Amino acid sequence: MSRLLRRTDAPPVADRELTAVSADGSRLHVEVHGREDAPAVVLAHGWTCSTHFWAAQIRDLAADHRVVVYDQRGHGRTPAGAVGTDELADDLEAVLAAALAPGERAVLAGHSMGGMTMMAASRRPRFREHAAAALLCSTGSAGLVAESLVLPMRPGPLRTRLTRMVLGARAPLGPVNGLSRSILKYATMGPGSSRERVDACARIVHACPRTARVAWSHVLGELDLDEGVRALTVPTVVVAGTVDRLTPLVHAKRLALDLPHCVELVELAGMGHMTPVEAPEAVTGKIRELAGTYLTPKEEVA
Repeated sequence: MSRLLRRTDAPPVADRELTAVSADGSRLHVEVHGREDAPAVVLAHGWTCSTHFWAAQIRDLAADHRVVVYDQRGHGRTPAGAVGTDELADDLEAVLAAALAPGERAVLAGHSMGGMTMMAASRRPRFREHAAAALLCSTGSAGLVAESLVLPMRPGPLRTRLTRMVLGARAPLGPVNGLSRSILKYATMGPGSSRERVDACARIVHACPRTARVAWSHVLGELDLDEGVRALTVPTVVVAGTVDRLTPLVHAKRLALDLPHCVELVELAGMGHMTPVEAPEAVTGKIRELAGTYLTPKEEVA
């Protein structure tokens, strides 16, 4: 059987598509998967990714949940626009308003920049209206460049400067090939990641427009969302890979200490930064647990 026929990572087809309009008029592509009367889960992807990144979670959760996913601005099918943490928060509020009924509560899960989106939005009225619980996956609130382990060097100003240059490089990523797969796997995934999962991540990351990749790298390089972490008062699970080079485990441990209501810190042994793809069952299982525990009876499937 050919690899093409064996592929299971093709993105699921949405049951419904929406357009959310952010505070500055930016239009965001939103997809809804699953029954309209099912409990809601909202998933926010990370830097250089798209709704396709959540394919495994959508396939599993949409059987008995309503799964809302969206493309961050400049990613996937959402056009580019102004960038910044305020824009991340504005966009999430717009998605929640477009996809959820007034007062409806949901479990919100964010990977990498998606988790930072929740930190940025934690004090916003619409976030507080709709968030029943949260999952922060492979993410951090500050010091991302200084803590990065992408470059095998001693920590210090030189490594920080070179890492900033690498992550913000304007060179095109080019086609997905053996070399680019190896680089992406080293930088973002665990050493045991399968060829299929590396391929899936490579296709998604390489599809991100260069301008968006560079623009958001500057935002992430100057990130300081510690106050947003302290304002994230909903029950929260933190998930991290033990060999994550982009947001090393130190970030997850710091989040677990600083969050007002950290339910659990989950350390995924041998996993890198792309945990929803590398360990889909573990990540999906935690989202499902949060939904089963923190969504009210009125939000459960009849």
